[in-house]
Amino acid sequence: QVQLVESGGGLVQAGGSLRLSCAASGRTFSSYAMGWFRQAPGKEREFVATITWLGGRTNYADSVKGRFTISRDNAKNTLYLQMNSLKPEDTAVYYCAAGATEFNYWGQGTQVTVSS
Repeated sequence: QVQLVESGGGLVQAGGSLRLSCAASGRTFSSYAMGWFRQAPGKEREFVATITWLGGRTNYADSVKGRFTISRDNAKNTLYLQMNSLKPEDTAVYYCAAGATEFNYWGQGTQVTVSS
């Protein structure tokens, strides 16, 4: 069992930066792939970025590639999302997720609002 708690969201102007964190509890954190997803008002939840359990492979949505960086610190049981050059269209609730073969553990989300 893994419990996930996101933090670091907030209000930022376009062009600014934020770093999201996801603190995980559970002994199997380091063996799970992790990911960030987001859901904007009136839209479905969408993929943002994923990282393998050793952190050797990352994958990004085209809309964030080159601006966002996903990373993890298994010693601290923490997942990160560094978000630079933020745009108003990045406004959403951001969720972290974990899983072995699929993402079946989810956090409650943290709100990111980018003003123009």
